[in-house]
Amino acid sequence: MAIIDLQNASNSNNVPNEDSFRRWVDRVLEASHQLANSAEASIDTELTIRVVDNDEGQQLNQQYRQKDYPTNVLSFPFEQPPELTLPLLGDLVICADVVEREAKEQEKSHEAHWAHMVIHGVLHLLGFDHMNDLDAEVMESLEIEILTQLGYPNPYIVN
Repeated sequence: MAIIDLQNASNSNNVPNEDSFRRWVDRVLEASHQLANSAEASIDTELTIRVVDNDEGQQLNQQYRQKDYPTNVLSFPFEQPPELTLPLLGDLVICADVVEREAKEQEKSHEAHWAHMVIHGVLHLLGFDHMNDLDAEVMESLEIEILTQLGYPNPYIVN
């Protein structure tokens, strides 16, 4: 089970509760553990999820990606020195304003879109990306599978 340091620095009233974040993160970790097919792999890990408003989201996106606008989720994997063995996965920063706007624009439930953003971000922390078509296909397939297991619809089907 994941240990989550949930930091809500947002003024939004629609931020999911900690149990929802934990359920979503734990499901990604379980799926990753199953993919690794290793009896020794641990799904116990720690991460920080910081929920922010547009201003902080834009500042971080500018600072780390040189993009001058807020984005839905930023992932910062923990770069562990070889001499340490810590169960730290990294940090996620989720911009509540962007997630809420996207959910409305895409006609998705807020909960389903929040779940997608958390799952997407945790997969990035685990090393998945979507820089090329094959990697994107693998990552999106995992997202769809995990979301389906949690009872959410495929986020890539446009209503």
